[in-house]
Amino acid sequence: MNINKSQVAQRFAKAGQSYAEHAIVQKQICQQLLQLIQQYLPSTSLNRVFEIGCGSGNLSHLLMQNFEIKHVFLNDLYSEVQQHFQAKENLEWLIGDVEQLDFPQSLDLIASSSALQWVGDIDLVFKKSAAALTPQGYLCFSTFGQQNLQEIKALTGQGLNYLTLDEIQHKLLKQGFEILHLSESLEILNFSHPKAVLQHLKATGVTATAAQHRWSKQSLQQFYQDYQQFSELDQSGQYHYQLSYHPIYCIARSKP
Repeated sequence: MNINKSQVAQRFAKAGQSYAEHAIVQKQICQQLLQLIQQYLPSTSLNRVFEIGCGSGNLSHLLMQNFEIKHVFLNDLYSEVQQHFQAKENLEWLIGDVEQLDFPQSLDLIASSSALQWVGDIDLVFKKSAAALTPQGYLCFSTFGQQNLQEIKALTGQGLNYLTLDEIQHKLLKQGFEILHLSESLEILNFSHPKAVLQHLKATGVTATAAQHRWSKQSLQQFYQDYQQFSELDQSGQYHYQLSYHPIYCIARSKP
């Protein structure tokens, strides 16, 4: 599937204000990724760090709070993300498509959370990462697996093509990375109505794949009706509508 990067940028820029509030799972994923980074990195002092797809800064702020970083390079598709950060001398912006950008060099850490699923050529990004890292530098990221937003894909046919754990492992090993940690989990959010599911997706910008998808009154009603298959009754007799997130976590180290 070809990803329209300008459309992705547009949707996330639109969701910029609401993202921080509604991206509950993405926030949890950042916390989990930070814990793994703290667990595997030998030092809390880092020279040069590059974050791919920083968004509203959930991971960036955690890294800056928990590590002593001399120079931070932040990337995203659109410059509006800069509003989530205060100007700092040690902070440098690299706005644009990470597949087209020249990576900063001699990096101790390349980090990314909930962004690499939007990359068309992940092999290229892994290759550029391997070249940009210092010997035994770290590539630490979270992305999403094949069960991500599976309910939406089942009902609308819209969604990204996600990689499996094995595919990610193979691609990293091909670039000479040593994989220290690779895991996945399934997080389920519950909503009171299918409409609330769509509102959540819009507020987090993750509808950026729905290029040709235009809702009519009829198709919306049909969607609500079809979503019943993903509902459950709770003890008080209320229906809950499920939405799946399938995070994958990876800590990899470059060649010595």
